[in-house]
Amino acid sequence: MTAPEYIQLKAFARQDGALLALLWVSSFLLYIIGITNEMLGMAAFILMIYTPIFVGSRLGKFRDFGLEGLISFRRGYAYSVLVFFYGGVLFALAQYLYFAYMDNGYLLTQFSKMVSSDEARKVLQQYGMTEMMDESLREMSTIRPIDYALNMLTVNISLGLILGIPISMVMQRSVAKVKE
Repeated sequence: MTAPEYIQLKAFARQDGALLALLWVSSFLLYIIGITNEMLGMAAFILMIYTPIFVGSRLGKFRDFGLEGLISFRRGYAYSVLVFFYGGVLFALAQYLYFAYMDNGYLLTQFSKMVSSDEARKVLQQYGMTEMMDESLREMSTIRPIDYALNMLTVNISLGLILGIPISMVMQRSVAKVKE
């Protein structure tokens, strides 16, 4: 890959990473709201599952419009990993801002309410997990916003390294499609 090709790859990946971050932020916000509304929680889950399809479709657009319909596995993999990286960085920033300035303990309070319900307490007691759950909630209360953000950044980069393989395999093309 030449220097201009690498610059082009990074430019497309940055733009698509920003779009991926918007998808993840939407999913995260729907998750937060979905704690009290099951339909929005399901929408958050669907957006999360849509991630590899989204990245694959963006890789297809990059292949078709930026590379005239041809892309190797290696270049597709590099593109996919960079999209997840750039999206992960922006999403981590958004999560940090949420937990540092907007959450004010809302998420932890909602989890505590769920675990404190009569049904949940009975189930936790049956499985002998009451003490473990209480300890987990105490630990969650000590986690800093930057820790949440860095954890999600690590998860998203790892996800890109793993999902980039099948995405790139499916989207690679060594022969351009003939347009009729």
